[in-house]
Amino acid sequence: MVEFLSFRDGEAAQEPAVTVESFTGQSNATAVRIEPGEDARELLPHLDRLSLVEVNFPAYGDGRGYSAARILRESGYQGELRAVGDVLVDQINAMRRCGFDSFHPAKALDDAAVERALTRYADVYQKTIDGRQPVWAKRHPEKIDG
Repeated sequence: MVEFLSFRDGEAAQEPAVTVESFTGQSNATAVRIEPGEDARELLPHLDRLSLVEVNFPAYGDGRGYSAARILRESGYQGELRAVGDVLVDQINAMRRCGFDSFHPAKALDDAAVERALTRYADVYQKTIDGRQPVWAKRHPEKIDG
């Protein structure tokens, strides 16, 4: 069973994460946890000092964390971006495409199910953070920037 999954080189960050409010009010924290409803843009002036951002998914249907991940990655955040909470195996591909590179689900995931989820689709349809070329761009490379 998979209790923690990381796609980063090296060891996963171990620092305890503080709330966004606590983080913006202190100068020594290097890990923060974004709860649903909190604005990831509050962290943008501090990206250079962050080594870990946890994004909490309290329920599998709450997709606000996907937006937080994309905002952080598009703004240049290079540190560990971890999805925590109610993370289901069928969400891992979409979460990876938004920029998550580690996962700590509330309930352990089946190893075989994780492998199937990660290898199921060879092509993707949307342009996202992970750098994979969408299938339409492979068919029409002249329209990539247009």
